[in-house]
Amino acid sequence: MNAGQYFATMARYNLWATRRLCEHVDALSDDDYRRDAGLFFKSVHGTLGHLLAAEHGLWFPRFAQGMSPTLRLDDELEPDRARLRERLIDGAARWPALIESWPAQRFDGVLAYTSTQGVAMALPFAATLAHVFNHGTHHRGQISAALTGMGQPCPEIDMVWMLQAESRAS
Repeated sequence: MNAGQYFATMARYNLWATRRLCEHVDALSDDDYRRDAGLFFKSVHGTLGHLLAAEHGLWFPRFAQGMSPTLRLDDELEPDRARLRERLIDGAARWPALIESWPAQRFDGVLAYTSTQGVAMALPFAATLAHVFNHGTHHRGQISAALTGMGQPCPEIDMVWMLQAESRAS
């Protein structure tokens, strides 16, 4: 599997796992959804909001347009629960086409951007893109643990479940 295929898979997984997680989060009362669950960004809402800011507000513009937005990682871009869910899924749906548009050599390049602290950065393109998808997996795992702690069922969001579903569908 080449880098383009690998990251296309990761982008599909990111979208699939985000959808599945949101289906389980939908079952939470608003009190549980917004209460401090001991997560780094406190609540399920805060953690989902962080994913919107980081993955779609910061990283996507850096990769897609070479822009470095001036956001903080805890900026609340969407206070409305339903709209946040929609924006997360819509944002995740933009990554596959972007990745498929890049020539193979792009993955061997560098991503230049300005950090949230205003520092110029130049990092390996592929490794930094891997970070974006690993970061999402990390925070989805935190939310899954919070769901379990609240007595809710935990979604099956391991990538192998997506691969198995794709295999059955083909």
